[in-house]
Amino acid sequence: MERYLNKNGNSGIAAFEIGSDYINVKFNNNIKVYRYSYRKAGQRHVDNMKLLAKNGSGLNSYIKKNVNNLYD
Repeated sequence: MERYLNKNGNSGIAAFEIGSDYINVKFNNNIKVYRYSYRKAGQRHVDNMKLLAKNGSGLNSYIKKNVNNLYD
C-alpha cells in the first residue's frame, strides 16, 4: 500500500492501493482495509477516489459524503 500524503494534515486515511476497478483504503487507527469497487461503489466514485488519493487531499471527506458504507 502507498502512504496517503494527507496534505491538509487532518485526514483519517493512512494508506491506499489502486487497482484497475477498485481502491483499497486503510484508515488511521484501524487494521482493516476497505475495498471500494466499481461493482459496489460505482465507477464514477471509485475513479474520483483514485484521483483524490493520488493528490493526497480530500479522500476522507469524499468517502464520508458519498460512499461511506459502499465497501465490499
